[in-house]
Amino acid sequence: MTEDKAKLLRSLKIDRSPDKAEPSGRSWLPISAVIIVCVVGAAAFAAFEFGKEYAPREMAQPPAAQTPTSQPQPAPQAATTSKPAGNLAASGYVVARRKATVAAEITGKVVEVFIDEGMTVTEGQIVARLDSVLAEKDYELARSRVESAEAAIAAITADLEDATRIMTRTQTLSQKNFATEADLTKAQARVGVLSAQLRQAKSQFETASIDAKRSASVLDKHKIRAPFAGVIVDRSAQPGEMISPMSVGGYTRTGICTIVDMDSIEIEVDVNEAFIGRVVAGGAVNAMLDAYPDWTIPASVIAIVPTANREKATVRVRIRFEKKYPRILPDMAVKVNFLTDTKAKGAETTAAN
Repeated sequence: MTEDKAKLLRSLKIDRSPDKAEPSGRSWLPISAVIIVCVVGAAAFAAFEFGKEYAPREMAQPPAAQTPTSQPQPAPQAATTSKPAGNLAASGYVVARRKATVAAEITGKVVEVFIDEGMTVTEGQIVARLDSVLAEKDYELARSRVESAEAAIAAITADLEDATRIMTRTQTLSQKNFATEADLTKAQARVGVLSAQLRQAKSQFETASIDAKRSASVLDKHKIRAPFAGVIVDRSAQPGEMISPMSVGGYTRTGICTIVDMDSIEIEVDVNEAFIGRVVAGGAVNAMLDAYPDWTIPASVIAIVPTANREKATVRVRIRFEKKYPRILPDMAVKVNFLTDTKAKGAETTAAN
């Protein structure tokens, strides 16, 4: 037991020989590393505080330099606000305010057609003629009745003048007692009868004259005339066809041709009702036909039709061409740009040059 305790005590004894000092020297390495880390951290903290002290003076200068450049920014915003008003666009078609399908007022057979597509006609020009044989006979009969009534008036007038002279002479003789009262009464009665016959003949003459005018009007209706000056865009009837003012079935046509007044052409476009406030009467417009996309035509707003289409949410706008051109034809598709007053003057100047 005593020896075992001795061994235990010896094992707990610290050996201080030089050979055993090396392990104790290595134990200082972690401590040195900790010290180095603390020194580096202190140096970094000092550098951070130094930069924090001088950084505000350097960063304060860029905002002062950027302040003048940020002030002009409202100007582009104003240009953006006015841009949509000058770039309002819409599409529509070229239309003719005066366009008519010419037809006869009576039913008849077409005998001659004097027009063709593309021809220019004047107001009242004959475009076609119907068969008028019966109408001519009716007119001749009416004229003969007028002549008969006129001859009856002449005959009754002559008899009345003679009866008036006899009555006057009988009155003179009756005053001198050379004629009886019966002779005077007979003469007066004859004058009264002839006067009534004369009024009847005049009435018949007026009736015959009216009938003759009516027959002449019916005869003239067999000549179909252009209602206004324009261009023939469609020829419907041919010689030999039956034509009528209304459709009666079969092969009866209702029109001879279609005439368009080229001086009445204009543009009709549909503008979204959300932007109709930008359109004003008389405002300048640039029109571009789909057929001639490189051709800009100066135009202006005639009027805004005071009604809206609830299905399409649009309002119709009428636009006039400042100058008519032969190339502009009805039913052509067109796109328009509504311009501001400043841009409108520039467009008109360009068009004039």
